[in-house]
Amino acid sequence: MTTIDEAKNMRSGINVEGTVERKEEIRTVNTKAGSTVDVANAMLVDNGMEIKITLWAEDANNIQNGDKIKIENGYTNEFKGEVQLGKGKFGKLEKI
Repeated sequence: MTTIDEAKNMRSGINVEGTVERKEEIRTVNTKAGSTVDVANAMLVDNGMEIKITLWAEDANNIQNGDKIKIENGYTNEFKGEVQLGKGKFGKLEKI
């Protein structure tokens, strides 16, 4: 497993666990394909470290504050100067 601190310096292939905290309200966004999808941001916290995560579609609706989750093969990007973690197209997110 990767620590949250290590994940902040990686781009892809991230395997990390943590607890979801401070989940924001779900919002609906338009996709490039012309459809809409639900999105929510939250913080993933473990051992005093945290990283912002972006939850898309069913993850935005199924993951709640206090859930312990594992992301496999995740990736990071930088948005508005902040590193964010997501599962992406090829990753996996599950409650543990």
